[in-house]
Amino acid sequence: MIVTLRVGVFGAGGRMGSTVCRAVSDDPGLELVAAIDPHHAGIDLRQVAGIESDLHVVPGADALADAGADVVVDFTQLEAARANLDWCAEHGVHAVVGTTGFTTTDLDHLRGAFGASNCFIAPNFAIGAVLMMRFAEQAAPWFDSAEIIELHHDDKVDAPSGTAMLTVERMARASQDWAADPTSIEVLDGARGGKGPAGIPVHSVRLRGLVAHQEVLLGTTGQTLVIRHDSYDRSSYMPGVLLALKIVPERPGVTVGLDTLLDL
Repeated sequence: MIVTLRVGVFGAGGRMGSTVCRAVSDDPGLELVAAIDPHHAGIDLRQVAGIESDLHVVPGADALADAGADVVVDFTQLEAARANLDWCAEHGVHAVVGTTGFTTTDLDHLRGAFGASNCFIAPNFAIGAVLMMRFAEQAAPWFDSAEIIELHHDDKVDAPSGTAMLTVERMARASQDWAADPTSIEVLDGARGGKGPAGIPVHSVRLRGLVAHQEVLLGTTGQTLVIRHDSYDRSSYMPGVLLALKIVPERPGVTVGLDTLLDL
């Protein structure tokens, strides 16, 4: 017997949200039952997502309860996501979250809040990006120095990205033996980027025309290694989102990172 999951989408009128709506609508194992976005309320979903649907975008989460949603997807902004996830925890609805910027305090709060339902959070749903992070973690003990350059579209409000922060955290756990930064004169403040865990520099670029890109540069005597991932279109995230949607009902509590679903 095939069970169809009923799915709601927070931020349905945004670029990521509308892409999620299309992906859910195209998947035979999922049913799109609610689209929430206070900035696009009242608009026919066909206008914002280009799909055949009788749904209209609504302003509030109560539509999820009315529609009997089993799981929701959240690609919004941090403050909105915090409120959205509290609603999901209170109403027993599973959540798949691509919003970034959650703190350790946020995650501790969510672990305490989710009991009747589950929550899955990932800073990046592109499978290639997950592999990039894993490769960087594996390479870290074999190199003396490293830097990360992350590049995103000009609508992204947080810097560094969640992907960059998770990458540097994993590299720092893999090795604490990094060479000191030789820079003694910084002509422009911040020219050497922000210092992440273990002092690894992280540089953020925000530029029109980009989507999401990251380079991990590692160096040691006589050689370098560059690991790069590029997302040229938001459709690159959808296989990971759909995988998480189908697995989250079976993952008790709060799970962080797509790699936990890929046995990496």
